[in-house]
Amino acid sequence: MTNNDFTEQQSTKKKKHKKEKEVEMSFLDHLEELRWHIIRAFLSIVFFAVLAFLNKDFIFDTVIFNPKTPDFWTNRMFANLAEFTGMDSLRINTKELQLISLKMADNFMTHIMTSIIAGLIVASPYVFFEVWRFISPALYDKEKSHSGGAVFYMSVLFIIGVLFGYFLIVPLSVHFLGSYSISSEVTNQINMRSYIGTVTSISLASGVIFELPIFVYFLSKIGILTPSLMKSYRRHAYVALLLLSAIITPPDVFSQIMVCLPLVFLYEIGIVISKRVNKKAEEDMEAL
Repeated sequence: MTNNDFTEQQSTKKKKHKKEKEVEMSFLDHLEELRWHIIRAFLSIVFFAVLAFLNKDFIFDTVIFNPKTPDFWTNRMFANLAEFTGMDSLRINTKELQLISLKMADNFMTHIMTSIIAGLIVASPYVFFEVWRFISPALYDKEKSHSGGAVFYMSVLFIIGVLFGYFLIVPLSVHFLGSYSISSEVTNQINMRSYIGTVTSISLASGVIFELPIFVYFLSKIGILTPSLMKSYRRHAYVALLLLSAIITPPDVFSQIMVCLPLVFLYEIGIVISKRVNKKAEEDMEAL
């Protein structure tokens, strides 16, 4: 081996080592960037959680405990519907549900957990924004332009889903589960933590479910979903949505239908979204 060959080999090794180091540093930089996005999102949740903690009366008396009272908006609307149709069975939560606390620390721990959940819901638009800020640098300019409103749509759909769960599914669930009895020998004494867990879990689950069009959009972008596939499995999807409605609502047909209809609508919107995404992809292919 000549000196020139040795020198060239050493230079190649150095360049390779430098390149590997740059890749490693780039990966570490991504981790550092991800860490700061997570920290900022976490701090936003903490900030709104503290605000919720300080506004205890509003969070609990006005928001959390309101669906179980006859004066709640949804309960009054069902009462009006019962008067209009003459079907008294449509009346829900006519008697206010009484809650009990079983442990000394229940009130304090429930206060903290509820504040955190409230902070997460209120801070969700900023959390979505931080997720988008981390993902967007990896996208092409055209992809950024087509998905620039992702944060807005994700936030709107999530909030609509939370409100849908809170104003419709929660009152129906409270009415059915709170009044259900297996025997006259048993008196319902509902644990406060059980009630609040039902309200918060249903509201959050509804918010996630309403993100269905966003999931369809991204799955269509990467080629997993197509409008023809969604149409061919439409009946199967309807059955799945009906089962999902049965899981998150009380086991009565009326409640399941009330919840299933918006989910079916979201599925149909997903087909339209998938069709537009695929059409755009075909136009881009033809342009090439």
